[in-house]
Amino acid sequence: MAEEQPTTTLVTPEKLPSSDVTPPVESEPTQEVLPRETETPETNPPESAETTTKPEEETTAEHHPPTVTETETASTEKQELGDESSSSQKELAEEKKSMIPQNLGSFKEESSKLSDLSNSEKKSLDELKHLVRDALDNHQFSSIPKPEDTNNTPEEVKIWGIPLLEDDRSDVVLLKFLRARDFKVKDSFAMLKNTVKWRREFKIDELVEEELVDDLDKVVFMHGHDREGHPVCYNVYGEFQNKELYNKTFSDEEKRKHFLRTRIQFLERSIRKLDFSSGGVSTIFQVNDMKNSPGLGKKELRSATKQAVELLQDNYPEFVFKQAFINVPWWYLVFYTVIGPFMTPRSKSKLVFAGPSRSAETLFKYISPEQVPVQYGGLSVDPCDCNPDFSLEDSASEITVKPGTKQTVEIIIYEKCELVWEIRVIGWEVSYKAEFVPEEKDAYTVVIQKPRKMRPSDEPVLTHSFKVNELGKVLLTVDNPTSKKKKLVYRFNVKPL
Repeated sequence: MAEEQPTTTLVTPEKLPSSDVTPPVESEPTQEVLPRETETPETNPPESAETTTKPEEETTAEHHPPTVTETETASTEKQELGDESSSSQKELAEEKKSMIPQNLGSFKEESSKLSDLSNSEKKSLDELKHLVRDALDNHQFSSIPKPEDTNNTPEEVKIWGIPLLEDDRSDVVLLKFLRARDFKVKDSFAMLKNTVKWRREFKIDELVEEELVDDLDKVVFMHGHDREGHPVCYNVYGEFQNKELYNKTFSDEEKRKHFLRTRIQFLERSIRKLDFSSGGVSTIFQVNDMKNSPGLGKKELRSATKQAVELLQDNYPEFVFKQAFINVPWWYLVFYTVIGPFMTPRSKSKLVFAGPSRSAETLFKYISPEQVPVQYGGLSVDPCDCNPDFSLEDSASEITVKPGTKQTVEIIIYEKCELVWEIRVIGWEVSYKAEFVPEEKDAYTVVIQKPRKMRPSDEPVLTHSFKVNELGKVLLTVDNPTSKKKKLVYRFNVKPL
């Protein structure tokens, strides 16, 4: 993210020299008319600007956070759509033409609170627990017959680090198998036994502790949480356009097996961080970035993906809260047309699709902007990058800037402080400026950022900081002259001086 160096320009509404006074440049609805802007060297502010300073006894008073108002007015910029804007309009037209489905039905996640189960669901859970108890007592989960000298000691079985039937967490685990089989107890029990058998054959518990080496940290990674607290997993298929990475991962059977082991290890470690207590969050929000995806023509990738999907369906039931597919290309619709009829309505309802122009907007419906990585339209940087001013806990605000309108964010300051803010407009194509207007009537207005026309190719996020030594307000103005609505995202922090 780029940090803009503020342009410090002082403007006073009065006491300008009588000669060479120019007419007003622009009239802002949120501030007084400024006759002109004059560059001045760094000097002490005039005495009139000092009159708003609080007496000493007031500066030691309790902290007063700023207040924010958001104002919409008509755009004053002329629409100038270059090649980049035309390209984005063509992209949007292609999405409409291919009719990418956005949501395939409503889905409300079933409660993990045991007290919320219906009577029939509680009965099914009790029946499954009874079958599991008998299987543990008779060592039916093991391929080795029950030893005669065990003194009736039951077998111990753990799944995702949770011992079966030890506490309420085990009930949440068993509910996943029941829901995967529509609460058919015998089918759920058979699935559970097969999962335990596969885990032992695959040596899952040993795999979790291994130190496997791969170059897939940019292909699959966890980042932040959605609005309901689900951890978010990103799958970036476009990374496999890198031929070296693709061949290193899929070129032969041994490498494909290693790929599968690394993915299972990643999933196991992620699952063990979930909350399996009654009412806890025990599912994951998955984001699948289809941009530059190799597609269905890569048989090695197709084979490895098919094998992974089968293992996940058979042995990791009910761990996906929602699947969001973003930057969806036209060919994926062909693929979905083939597999769609074989999916249950419940599975379909978990799917969300978005083309390139709507990906960020779609993600924001489920994930707050401060939790979304910068490359997907949010404000969150990679943990390896340095952003000392903001973290995932610093919430952001969203505003829709309508076509042909201007949006002004007014941050009213009540004490001396340093104000730091981040701002972005998805896809830009707008004009942006920032200024500080003191409360004192005759004080100077400080132009922090002169009006700047932002292009889609410009840095995605702008960062500013400004030291406020008197009462007043910071105005952040975004002017959208285009015929498309824009998503404005911003957040700020206050550091008392």
